[in-house]
This record gives sequence, structure tokens and C-alpha cells, in this order.
Amino acid sequence: MSSIKVLYVEDELFLGKIVKETLESRGFQVTMETDGNMAWRTFQRELPDICVLDVMLPGLNGFELAEVIRSSNRNVPIIFLTAKVQTEDVVKGFKLGGNDYVRKPFSMEELIVRIENLMQGRNQAPEPPGRTDLISLGKYRFFLQRQVLMGEEGERRLSYRESELLKFLWQHRSTIIDRRTILNEFWGNDSFFNSRNLDVYITRLRSYLKNDPSLEIITIKGVGYRFVINTL
Repeated sequence: MSSIKVLYVEDELFLGKIVKETLESRGFQVTMETDGNMAWRTFQRELPDICVLDVMLPGLNGFELAEVIRSSNRNVPIIFLTAKVQTEDVVKGFKLGGNDYVRKPFSMEELIVRIENLMQGRNQAPEPPGRTDLISLGKYRFFLQRQVLMGEEGERRLSYRESELLKFLWQHRSTIIDRRTILNEFWGNDSFFNSRNLDVYITRLRSYLKNDPSLEIITIKGVGYRFVINTL
């Protein structure tokens, strides 16, 4: 995948140089910054396609930087790089608008795959004629291509992964979906770290649908999930 503009923010110069050069060797256009404040100015000037942010940074840290980026752009994908693995840190990152986490130390192949996965949804061809973009979910309307969930409380724009996971649950509604199947489908493996990511996404989708009691994402303990749309 080429011609993708990456804003990469990392204050470890040796690691940063390796990552930047490797991404550039794969055709990515990379602007690297080592300070959160400078990265914010660079973001405003260059409007990158994706942001890869270390969490521990001088100036604005990665979480603070993500928050100001989201205040001006709700759609640009954000990947956090972090050595932190506590659930509360993962939850905080997603609440601030992060799309994915990569745990340090990481392989370059993993980072590249995660970047490409997030960018894939932004570069997909339009749906063929005859395929609907609209799914009715109880009181909600779910617009697939726009990644928008519309309800009585207004419009909510979903991240690419939120949108794809909700679509996946809807496609397999009323059946039990193995947790490992979801992890392999969306994260490529069922590691503990990715498992915690899935928990965060399920919690967020439940919160988005909470105003309609006919919609339930039921946890089947030790197995997976079942998405139920109750009708009268």
C-alpha cells in the first residue's frame, strides 16, 4: 500500500529512525516528530491519512495529542504505541478516539498490517448496485458506508472497526459467535492484549445501543457473544 501519509510520533530516536525508514521502504510517506506539541502543529499543516502515536511523549502525551486531533478530525485513524498493558489505559485510549493499540516491543510487520487494516476501510470501492447501505437495528438506522449510527439521540459516527464489528454481529445475529472467531477476524490472533481490546469494543457498542432495550449483545460465558434483536 503506497501514498499513505503517516504522522509518526516517537521520542525514542533510535526506534523512530528504524520505524520511519521501514515504513518508507514500503511506500508510506512518513513525517516523524518527537514532541507532542510539534506533532499537533504538523498534523494541522500536513493533514495525514493516519497517526501512529507513542503514548509517553514530551509536551502533549499521546493521549492528549489524540484528544486534540479528535477535536478537529473525527475520522483519521489513530494507532497508539505503548508499553502499558493495563486495561484502564486501553480503555482510556479508545475513549479518546483511538482505533488500535500496538504493544511495545512490536514487529514492523504487525504495525504495517494494522496500518493497512485501518486504511482499508477508507479505500474500499463503492458498494455494487443493488446492495443496501442501510441496516435497520430496532430504533436505530445504521449507515454502513458512512459509518454512522442514527437514533433518537442523534447521529453517532463510528470508527471503522466499530462499524465493521457491528456489521459482523448483525450478519451473525441470533447465533452464538465464538470469541476466538471475532479476534482472528478483526485482530489476526486471540492474544490477551487483543482480547482486552475486544472487551472495550463490545462495551462501547453496548453503550451506543443502550437506548433500545430490544437490542442485546449477550455474553455467552466462556464461548463468545450473541447479538439479539427482540421483536414483538
